[in-house]
Amino acid sequence: MLNSQEILAQRYQLQQQLGRTAAGRQTWLATDLHSSESVIVKLLAFAPQMQWEELKLFEREAQVLQALNHPHIPCYRDYFSLDQQTGAGIPWFGLVQDYIPGTSLQELLEKGKRFSEKQVQQIAREVLNILVYLHGLSPPVLHRDIKPGNLILGEDQQIYLVDFGAVQAQAAVTGVTFTVVGTSGYAPLEQFWGRAVASSDLYALGATLIHLLTGTPPAELPQKDSRIQFAHLVSIQPSLVHWIEQVTQIAVEKRFSTALEALEALKSGKRLAKSGKQPTLGNISKPFGTLIQLSQSRGHLEIQIPAPGLRVMLQPVNFIKICFLSNVLWVLLALITESLVNLFSIELSMVLISSNILLFVFSLMLLTIVAAVLCKLFGEKTKLEFNHQVFQIKRQTLSLNYGFQQNRTQNILSIFLIKNGNYQVKIRSQNKTYDLGGALGENESAWLIQQIQNWLHEI
Repeated sequence: MLNSQEILAQRYQLQQQLGRTAAGRQTWLATDLHSSESVIVKLLAFAPQMQWEELKLFEREAQVLQALNHPHIPCYRDYFSLDQQTGAGIPWFGLVQDYIPGTSLQELLEKGKRFSEKQVQQIAREVLNILVYLHGLSPPVLHRDIKPGNLILGEDQQIYLVDFGAVQAQAAVTGVTFTVVGTSGYAPLEQFWGRAVASSDLYALGATLIHLLTGTPPAELPQKDSRIQFAHLVSIQPSLVHWIEQVTQIAVEKRFSTALEALEALKSGKRLAKSGKQPTLGNISKPFGTLIQLSQSRGHLEIQIPAPGLRVMLQPVNFIKICFLSNVLWVLLALITESLVNLFSIELSMVLISSNILLFVFSLMLLTIVAAVLCKLFGEKTKLEFNHQVFQIKRQTLSLNYGFQQNRTQNILSIFLIKNGNYQVKIRSQNKTYDLGGALGENESAWLIQQIQNWLHEI
């Protein structure tokens, strides 16, 4: 446990803890003893329960920040590690940045501040200028977590973009990546699939502006066709309403393609028509042969994932392996029969051949039935239930329920896919990550995630 006034790396004296997460991240205000300046120290505990993805994100943040040079992005200063003895029994990694004196827009909202149309437009322009810089780098840098909590109103009344913990250097982002981040309500649908593009940051900016104008988090506002409904709650110029509606379009190709294009449209007050140059995410069809059972309505979603063993056995590759082994057994039986033909009469050999065939077929059928029954009885099954208030996860083996887990639906931050041998679907909430079981196929996992995400966007 790290404490105030503790000195890290013989240089940084901790002053005040600003935040912490269940994943083992801590953010501290500290003093650089070499310069006597205030700095921000972000720490990640290398604990046994830490997800490997967290370390990759932390290292990526440090690497990307070193290459950034913008007056409204806190400068990178240092990166260090602590051994177990120094870190109270746990190894730690540390990242040091400039401290920006000021207040986050989230803190201002919680204090009851309401932002005027003029203030919102100014915030939008300043953030867009930062995004023009980030997206114009080679490769482009995507922030992927723009929200009021990551925008600081400095003492100089300028807006600063902080917390690059979800950053992605978009060298060639195609297909699905397996580190998916973002904040529910602000991150667009394609980002939860690991397919973030430049306009994903624009969507998050638009959702942030809606929060500033209405005082209500976008996830709590009504939706129609998965789009945030806010116009009836504000009194602003129609041109600004149209602009925000365009950056928060669900379909990627209907948004502005670049931050520069969005900035020019905001300044001119004109709404640009989109021609559909970028690909949409599209719907994933239900995989053939999946054993996942799903039933849903607007207020309820229920999913049953069968035992991993049963799914593994029935996968085409494994079925082919069973057939191959069966053919090997058949060849061995044929060789034995041929040897017997040389020793005994033809009549006896025919009887033996018939017996071997029947024995082989019977053994194969028995093996399949026994394997299916064992997987059915002893394999762990998972049942998920979602409603407007809570979601529940139940495990079952031998008809016995155990491992019950529950959390509030509004606490869900993301649903993502990782590959760790098998594909695994995970639900990340504000304080915990839930595993929905392994041994799922890639298409099966992607389809399951989309079904849950679509339902969440509709409630």
